[in-house]
Formats: sequence, structure tokens, C-alpha cells
Amino acid sequence: MHKILASAACAVAMAFAAAPAMAAPEEVTYLLPAPPNTPAFAPWMIAQQKGYYAEENLKVTFVAAKGGVDVAKQIGAGNAVIGGAIGDTPIIVRANGVPVKAIAVLGAGSLTMVGVHQGGGIKSLADLKGKTITVMSYTDTTYYALLGNMKHVDLGKSDAAIQAAGPSGVWQVFAAGKAQALAGVPDWIVSATDAGAKVDIIETNGFKSMAQAILASDDTIKNKPELLKRLVRATLRGMEDIMKDPKAATAAYVEAIPSYKGKEASIEQIFNMYRKYVYANQKPLGQIDAARMDTVQKFYVSEGIVSKAAAVNDLFTNQFIGTAR
Repeated sequence: MHKILASAACAVAMAFAAAPAMAAPEEVTYLLPAPPNTPAFAPWMIAQQKGYYAEENLKVTFVAAKGGVDVAKQIGAGNAVIGGAIGDTPIIVRANGVPVKAIAVLGAGSLTMVGVHQGGGIKSLADLKGKTITVMSYTDTTYYALLGNMKHVDLGKSDAAIQAAGPSGVWQVFAAGKAQALAGVPDWIVSATDAGAKVDIIETNGFKSMAQAILASDDTIKNKPELLKRLVRATLRGMEDIMKDPKAATAAYVEAIPSYKGKEASIEQIFNMYRKYVYANQKPLGQIDAARMDTVQKFYVSEGIVSKAAAVNDLFTNQFIGTAR
């Protein structure tokens, strides 16, 4: 009996010795265009909280940069392997020689929404003529998206009073009734609602500015494709959780960002807006539409926002989409 037990113990010991040691998690710095605790970055925070990055054997640290263009420049310079911006960002930076591409977009909608006061007489984009509209800044992509939408209904930027009010003022000025419309992300629409404004969302299907995107450099795409696959896969799982169950996703998000405890109703409202207006109707998740990228680039060139067009295939790749573990 003792011999049998000894043999069994020896066999177990040999099996453990033969098993390969689990590799230490790969450490990654992930640049985001604004502080990570902004609800717009919930897919990333949920992926972190629920262990999706850990399941890919990744240890991810999120660092805030100074906007999407700064993220792209840092990635292009080799200071980080991956970052977040919006799908339009490579159009802006590629024209200036920054070698980055979008490798996924989070949703088939646009990140930019146009909110108006209920009962204010604005039913469509054409009704914005002569109105005051707030944006975050004149260099933010949400401003360019507003111009694109206005151009679709034959309005130029001089046909409305567009005010750059900053990331708080964009919704505060609107909520105070000092502007008839705001152009911005769902988070700001909900902030205005929480401040007492009654908001309607008007249709903006004419100009297809894109949703949030994951960016990587040409060099990383070439030399570290497996790393990028894992990062994209984990992040899209976070988005999918919001799409499937906003309430459960809210609970996970508040666990990740405890400062939102007590504000669950607002967070769930934000998630529902992303689910309806930004994330919906994308198959497969993360896929970038070449025709849409081309259309958006043509607008940027026509408005003089960028000096020249890049080859569309230099702006994105879908090679990391739909990969199984």
C-alpha cells in the first residue's frame, strides 16, 4: 500500500514538474484620450473589472493622454502599443505622417449626438439655422462631426452660433437654457438631463462620423499582432456586456469606479444611450467600414481639416476582429 501511495505521489510530482509554468502576465500601458473614470470608457473598465484582460494573460494599466490626437501621436512615436480615440482620428494624424491605424471601432453608430430642448421647435438638423449650439472645443472631433451633419442639410458653420464651452460647459450652458442645442457624447446628454433639462435627440444619419476606436501603430500591427488580438478581444467583451445587460454592466462598472456609487440610474441611462445610438447594428463587433472611412475622410479634406487624403487601407485594418481565443 505504501509503495502504491509513494508511486502515485511520485507520478503527481512528475506531472507538475512536466507542466509548463504559467507565463507572467504581459504588462501593457493603454492610453485613453481622457481620464479612465469617464463613463465613455466603460467597456475598458468593465473588461478590467471582470477579468477579461487577465484571461488573455494581460496586465493593463490605463493612462490618460490629452485627447485622441495626442493618443495617436504617442502611439506613433512608440511610447505605447495601444490607445483609444475615435475612428476618425487616423484620418487627422495620418495626413501629418503619424503611422497609426484604427484596429476596431466600438459600434456602428457615431459617438457624436445632437441634443435639443423638448418643445424648443427644433425637429431636425435644418432647424439649427440661427441657433446657438455648444461643443466642447473647435478642435474636438465632435465639433467636426457637427459640421459634417450641418453640411448634409446645406448649413455652414456660419449659419449657427457654435460656442466652444469646454467639457463641462458644453452641457451646463445648454442645461441653463443659454443654448438651443449641444453636440457631444451621450455622457453630456445625460449630464444635461440630470441638471434638469428635458432633452430630445435629433436624427444625425446624414454624416457618419465614427464611434470610439482602438488604435495601434503600423509597427505594432506588424510585429505584435497576437498582443493586439488579445487586447481587442477583451475590450469588445466589455462592450458586449453593456449591450446585453446594461443594468448588470452598471453594477460591474460601479464596482470598478466606486465614485459612481449612488449614481447608478444615470450610469445605466448613459449605457442605454450607447447601446441604442452608438454600439448597435455592428456585425461582427468591432468591424470598421471602409466606405464610411472614405466618406468621412473626403469631408475632412473638403473642409481643410486635413491637407490631403491617405489611402483608405492605410487608415484601418480589420485583421483583429472576430478572432476566437
